[in-house]
Amino acid sequence: MKSLIATAVLALGLATPAFAADPVEGTWQTQVDDGSYAYVKLAPCGPAICGNITRTFNAEGEYKSPNIGKALVIDMAPKGGGAYEGKVWRPSNNKIYIGKMEMNGDRLTLKGCVAGGLICSSQIWARIN
Repeated sequence: MKSLIATAVLALGLATPAFAADPVEGTWQTQVDDGSYAYVKLAPCGPAICGNITRTFNAEGEYKSPNIGKALVIDMAPKGGGAYEGKVWRPSNNKIYIGKMEMNGDRLTLKGCVAGGLICSSQIWARIN
């Protein structure tokens, strides 16, 4: 009986990494873009990471943007070493770009690119939680 329990505990211990959260998961604050910034919650969406706007802010403080709930980070697939590739949506011009992310501690560099990923504009986001 003891060996059965030990085997079950060992099996659960080995299975835990499969359920471990991606380090990029959580809430991130964007940089100011066209006078506003947002909180974006990054979470799994299938095998990738997606991020929806949860709160929005401008110079007067928090406000209820029509973009709350919309996906800003779309299908970012992990590439290893804290790098991801997918798509990003820019609310100010309503365009979707080739997206790249790279996490370094509590900072996340997010890029929106054109021309097959050759020309990119980037922001550095800060982790909220």
